[in-house]
Amino acid sequence: MKTIAFLLCILIFQNIFGQDNSLSEREFIDLTHAFSEESVYWVTAKEFQLEKVAQGKTDAGFYYSANNFSTAEHGGTHMDAPIHFAENKQTVDLVPLENLIGTGVKIDVSAKALKNPDYLISIEDLKNWEKENSEIPQQSIILFQTGFGKFYPDAKKYLGTNERGTDAVKKLHFPGLSPEAANWLIKNRNIKAVGLDTASIDYGQSTNFATHVALMTQNVPAFENVANLEKLPATGFQVIALPMKLKGGSGGPLRIIAIR
Repeated sequence: MKTIAFLLCILIFQNIFGQDNSLSEREFIDLTHAFSEESVYWVTAKEFQLEKVAQGKTDAGFYYSANNFSTAEHGGTHMDAPIHFAENKQTVDLVPLENLIGTGVKIDVSAKALKNPDYLISIEDLKNWEKENSEIPQQSIILFQTGFGKFYPDAKKYLGTNERGTDAVKKLHFPGLSPEAANWLIKNRNIKAVGLDTASIDYGQSTNFATHVALMTQNVPAFENVANLEKLPATGFQVIALPMKLKGGSGGPLRIIAIR
């Protein structure tokens, strides 16, 4: 199985770069927010901390810098592995590489979502996108632009509250993907993964996280707090999304890029 996965990755990279693997004419778009003390985390999660260990000239005369960092799995630009909301499904280290690399599609719902922080992306939004573009390719990676990315890292605007703790959960307001739309994508377009520019694939006021459950019971991972989606076209790009390989992890920090 590992050999098959490796060969699939080679084929994907050849599709992205061409047979000569040339990068000179490609545009790279970083879709990752830098991790820092400003990074947005779920209101009950441990926030990012960087501890300086050393910085400066040593007694031997050379420069040396080192740090420790600590963080929750779910915060900043990160991936939710299927096990996050589905028992016995893939942990972050077991999500196949071919599910993290592939043809990208961007669906922009910002005109609606910016007017309604509780907006749920619908099947109608998906079908309207297909009318204007083309059918969503099978086995693609779908990125949703709600427009909320422009508020990052202002928690008040981005999450709906800058408070933290369990009481803050009820004050969360940001758009998400409806479970109906998630199920439609799984059933009709056999998607690899989804991502969006908010703190959760479910909208802020969700209490049952039905979209997470719908995706992850089918081993479909989600990318959250994705950056710079306004720089992407609707089609014509590839996505590479590589999380920190945490053994047994329910998710982890993600470096995600698009290549045009």
